Formats: sequence, structure tokens, C-alpha cells
Amino acid sequence: MSAKDTAMNDEKLYAMTGLFDTPDEIMHAAAEATKRYRKFDVHTPYPVHGMDDAMGLGESPIGWLTLIIGTSCMLLMLGFISWISLVDYPNIWAGKPWWNILAYVPILFETTILTGAVSTVILMFVVFFGMPRNNHPLHDTPYMQRTSDDKFGLCIEATDDAFSADSAREFLEGLGAKTIIPIHYDKAEARSGLSLTHPAFLVFSALLILFSAGGAYFLLNRMVFMPPYSWMSVQERYSAQSANAVFKDGRTHQMPVAGTVPRGYLPDPFKDDPEAMGKLMINPLPRTADVFATGKLQFDSKCSACHGFYGQGDSRLHGKFPAGPTLHSNKVKDWSDGRLYHVITFGQNVMPAYAKQLTKDERWAIIHYIRALQRSLSPKETDLK
Repeated sequence: MSAKDTAMNDEKLYAMTGLFDTPDEIMHAAAEATKRYRKFDVHTPYPVHGMDDAMGLGESPIGWLTLIIGTSCMLLMLGFISWISLVDYPNIWAGKPWWNILAYVPILFETTILTGAVSTVILMFVVFFGMPRNNHPLHDTPYMQRTSDDKFGLCIEATDDAFSADSAREFLEGLGAKTIIPIHYDKAEARSGLSLTHPAFLVFSALLILFSAGGAYFLLNRMVFMPPYSWMSVQERYSAQSANAVFKDGRTHQMPVAGTVPRGYLPDPFKDDPEAMGKLMINPLPRTADVFATGKLQFDSKCSACHGFYGQGDSRLHGKFPAGPTLHSNKVKDWSDGRLYHVITFGQNVMPAYAKQLTKDERWAIIHYIRALQRSLSPKETDLK
């Protein structure tokens, strides 16, 4: 298409593009374009090192916008949390202070990341991509098809102050462009004049907002209270911290009934009677390699710090904590497995209880391993045959 044909074309010109064969050619073309134009772009099938400098591109402001918006939203969230914690609903949770910055860090971090990322995407759609336009003149053109395959392209936009169709064509020809392709707007899109202030877009946006807000209000404030969706909100129950006329003190929260225990947590009848446990309980685990391996693993991690790796009372804490007694004394050797199980489960003297750190099978496995240690330091004659 000649320059004359381009000028006579009733379509609106978007840009003049040229295709080059090698990276060196496109690097030279980009460097020359910076001297004459401001609104141009380069398209290559793969990244070309040094192209940013050749195009004269500076630092993108998008990162700074993301940082400013994310930080601002983080400070707003911190202020909101502080108002809740100190003014609106001050409570001490688990002994922590009313204003606990360490507990707020995850919330503030997520707020910063979420608002920064979402705002960046919105800005790119609205400002940089020209929303509400959902198409681009370069899409599906021979120029883009070649630059995404094996050619290197330079695109000079018609909105540049120094642009004219004839001069842009001559400029590309002078740079050695093998193919020069004018890019026009789609006729229907060019006539539509879509923009953020276009009445059609404003009406569509308003309807979308009303539909979304109305639907959310109906779902969250009406439908959930209508049968059959009301089964969660309409219950024979009392909310936490609410008044309750059933009890004399008028409170919903009540202490457990005296003498009751939670389901699955029956009290141990031998807790205060180690001798009875020693007589009535036996080790239920077989003496297998897996059981001894479990016993050794748990003994080394839970018991050896005080009793030593071989149970000889040579603490690994080097006097920083009272050393545990030797497990090779006649007293311990004469104890039954049930008696040792009581000590491990409920503790004795300075030794704490290990019921929460060790399962029942792990405790019994440790006892098997202790018996093996005792036997190893006091072997019988039959063990040596």
C-alpha cells in the first residue's frame, strides 16, 4: 500500500510498522527511533539483550505505584485494627496486650500484598490498556504474526507529535525495513469512541455495580434467613457472651459440671497409685526390631538429655539441669514395666510428665528399649553363648 493509498484510506491509522530480519537491525532501528519519536514500541520473538537502553526506557513507575498503594492500605488496616483493639473492643487474649503488633504482622502483610497486586492490575487495565477497550489494533495482524515467529518489528504510533504516514514510511525504509505495514483501527471500534466517560460504558458499569451489590445484599441479608437456608441462623442455641435466663447467674458460658470429663478423656485410675499400676499393667507391645527402633528414637530425643544415651545418669546438659538417676540401679531394674510406665506418664520428682509428648505405644516402646540397655550392661552368661 502506498502512502497515497494510506492517506486516502477511510480507516483510522493506528501506527506504521516495519519488519527486520536480525536483532542487530532492530537494535539499530530502536536507537534511531528514540531520536525522532516518543510513542513507539519494539516487538521481538524472544528477549533481546540491551533493548531497554536502545529504546531509551527509564524505570517504570508501576512498581512505585504498587508500593505506595500497598503501604497506604497497610497503614489504614493498622489504624483499623488499633481502633478495634484499643477503643471499640479491647480484650486481653491469652495474656497478650491489647495492642499486639506481632499478631498483626500476618494481616498487615497480606493486606499490603493483596491491595498492591490488585490495584496494579486495575491500573494497568484502566490507564495503560485503555479500558474499556477489549481489543488492540495490532492483534491478529500480519505484523504480530511475524514478530511472534521469526521477525523483529518496530511500531511507530500515529499519535506521536512527529508522526506522519509518509515520513514514518520513509524513516522505516531508510532503516532497512524489509516489509512496511500500516496498521488501522477496526472501523466499528474507531467509530464507537469507547472511553471511561462514554455513556454506554458508564451505564454498563452502573448496572454491573447495582446487580452485584443487589445480589450480594439479597444473598447475605435475605436468602440466608429464608427456608430452607435458615437452618444455620435459626437454631435453639445461645450466642457466646449473650445473656441466658436458664441459669441463675444469667450467663451463657458456664463452668463444666463438677465430676464430669470431656468425651474421650477418661481419667486414669492409677494416676495416684504407681504401685497398683506396676502390678496390674503389663507391656502390650511385642519385642520386635520396629518396636526397639521406636523406643531408641524416642529415648534419645526425650530421655537421653537427663539420663544419658545409655541410661547411666550422665546427663548431656552438663550440670545446667539436675541429672536424672541411672536406669541401671537395682531399684529401677526391679520395677515392673507398669511402674516405669507410671513414671513416664505422670512424672516423678523433678522429672515432668511425658503423656503429651509421647503416645502410649511410644512409652511402652521406650520401656522395652530401657530393658535392652539394662541387659546390655549386665548381660547374663546365656547372652554370650
